[in-house]
Amino acid sequence: MENINNNTRYTFVISFISALGGYLFGFDFAVISGTLPFLREVFALNAWWEGFLTGSLALGCMLGCMLAGRIADKYGRRPALMISALVFALSSLGMAFSSTLSIFISMRFIAGVGVGMASMLSPMYIAEVSPAEIRGRNVSINQLTIVIGILITNLVNYKLSTIGPDAWRWMFGLGAIPSLAFFIGVFWLPESPRWLIQNGQVTLGEAILTKIGGKDFAQKTLIDVEKSLLNVQKESFALLFKIDYRPAVLVGIGLAVFQQLCGINVVFNYTSTIFETVGANLDRQLFETVAIGIINLIFTIVAMYQVDKLGRKPLMLIGSLGLSVLYIIIALLLKNQADPRVLSLFVLMAISTYACSLAPVTWVLISEIFPNKIRGKASSIAILALWAAYFVLVFTFPILAEKMGTFGPFWMYAVVCFAGFWFIKLKVKETKGKTLEELEDVFLGH
Repeated sequence: MENINNNTRYTFVISFISALGGYLFGFDFAVISGTLPFLREVFALNAWWEGFLTGSLALGCMLGCMLAGRIADKYGRRPALMISALVFALSSLGMAFSSTLSIFISMRFIAGVGVGMASMLSPMYIAEVSPAEIRGRNVSINQLTIVIGILITNLVNYKLSTIGPDAWRWMFGLGAIPSLAFFIGVFWLPESPRWLIQNGQVTLGEAILTKIGGKDFAQKTLIDVEKSLLNVQKESFALLFKIDYRPAVLVGIGLAVFQQLCGINVVFNYTSTIFETVGANLDRQLFETVAIGIINLIFTIVAMYQVDKLGRKPLMLIGSLGLSVLYIIIALLLKNQADPRVLSLFVLMAISTYACSLAPVTWVLISEIFPNKIRGKASSIAILALWAAYFVLVFTFPILAEKMGTFGPFWMYAVVCFAGFWFIKLKVKETKGKTLEELEDVFLGH
């Protein structure tokens, strides 16, 4: 029992270090909400430029996903994680010292490259080093560090907002500190044992598996991985759409797109805009970002302890249907200029619903459903689709809000969530408690 506990503790530690990439994801994701009131004045942004500036992160993320898949498959998961950390650090300083809108957007695009790499690599690495019975919880650590990054960034933004017109530069520049901490942490990580085995380093891969789960676990996993790689072809993007793999790939893309088009990231990125429409001042707007961060953190922790108990599919179904109902209420409150405190209550309910369902579980599923031989490229395709959907969402919101009123887009998001409920009910199968190799059979027959 002591050995099992030690193995579990070791796996948790390396999962947590890898998940620090999620913290940086949370930072770049959240920092824009606190800085937008300053950036609107500094760069004289209209609705189109506000949407493009916010969404430029997603365009970089798309490139980052494509690069991450290639680097991770060719050189290993660790080198790719290190590169993403350095990109984060340099882009944070680049945004802080930007003198023009074009330089700022270029730096935010580069920041997106780092975010895109980490968003794919961290959950994939964690899934590959975690035994089946704790894999859901461990992959959810990535979502936990994302929301910790969001909360801490919102708190820092709130504190810095009163120091003057250059507060936004400090907000961005401080991102270099956790970036360098993540870079140093990656040195302590072992390479993914599944990647090592796939690349002929069987002895080293088996040694790491033994450290993770003991001898029996290592031997069983080694046999399963080698079996899954029999008759493997050179991995290409064309292979992803062979009839055997197409169902898993299409489900992964569908889940990724739905996680973004469900609309919640509008609340995260445009908190100040949404609450400004019901008369909240700047202090209240930034306070709401902090409240959102706290609720997001609490319910992400709830999800971590439920994802391996209740399962992936029930949480996704509850989340999608719950958001659909809450968006209808939020749209009515915005349309009728409700008291900011009443609006805040339902916004926080939407955040809590998302945080214990779609937010962490989508990442868990994407890390699980692809066979070993296509996992790198299939994950990159799914997460590429996720960031494309994120760009569409955050780019269109200021434009739609200007044309339809702030409440208008929330009607649309309610419809998307209802459609997502049926997609999950009909197309997604439960994955809890199964090894990655066992899941190949589940999703090949999807």
